[in-house]
Amino acid sequence: QVQLVESGGGLVQSGGSLRLSCAASGFTFSRYAMSWYRQAPGKERELVAAITSGGGRTSYADSVKGRFTISRDNTGSTLYLEMSSLKPEDTAVYYCAKGSGGTLYGGYDYWGQGTQVTVSS
Repeated sequence: QVQLVESGGGLVQSGGSLRLSCAASGFTFSRYAMSWYRQAPGKERELVAAITSGGGRTSYADSVKGRFTISRDNTGSTLYLEMSSLKPEDTAVYYCAKGSGGTLYGGYDYWGQGTQVTVSS
């Protein structure tokens, strides 16, 4: 069965950096687009970044452009999110999600359990 396990969250000061990882199993990782979502308390889930199956195209929410970088290792079936210049408003639970297909526009059908990122001011 599909499993997505996030790690790398934690508490960091404003301006700091974190690297999130998502270990995927139960499907052919290299065939599917992947993404990172986040959800802050009292807010709707937000798509943060997405990457095509081959890694050639990426997309970012305006709020994180220039600060976050999504990448993937298809050999190791792992998705990454490098976060820098973190702000308190980046505080949220971050989830990785598996795409329904290989492109950025096919929707997502599985999510991991999430990892908490807290940015202190």
